[in-house]
Amino acid sequence: MSAAQKFIAQDTPAFLLTDCAPAEAYRPHLDAGTLWVVDGAEEPVAFLAARVADRRLHIDELDVQDGQHGNGLGKRLLQHALDHARARGLTRLSLTTFRSIPWNAPYYARFGFREWDPAEAPEDIRRALRKEAANGLSDRCAMVMDL
Repeated sequence: MSAAQKFIAQDTPAFLLTDCAPAEAYRPHLDAGTLWVVDGAEEPVAFLAARVADRRLHIDELDVQDGQHGNGLGKRLLQHALDHARARGLTRLSLTTFRSIPWNAPYYARFGFREWDPAEAPEDIRRALRKEAANGLSDRCAMVMDL
């Protein structure tokens, strides 16, 4: 079990630690041109999947392979998403994440995101938070960055 898995295993449903989305789940991101991958020597080591929603780029998934953390890959992907959004005239970046895990909300806050009050967030964000809560994911929050 990775350090990330050990950290969140206490409060996180087991399915989150073992179930991965199939590659086909990212087809819409690939087709939209909003799936970015960092290739390692032999295989992909990080990716970011996003989608445009209401003049903002919403990050559905940012994942860095165990053993690759601390190499700046997440920051590089976030910067690419930010540049992509700005180049297309989008006004915000958004995501949902764990509030207390150091490499989740605190990491995004250092990058420039702020926690988004659900009362101020659009319906798709509120719906995502409700779905996550219904799936047993506690300590989740929405975050936004104004561009």
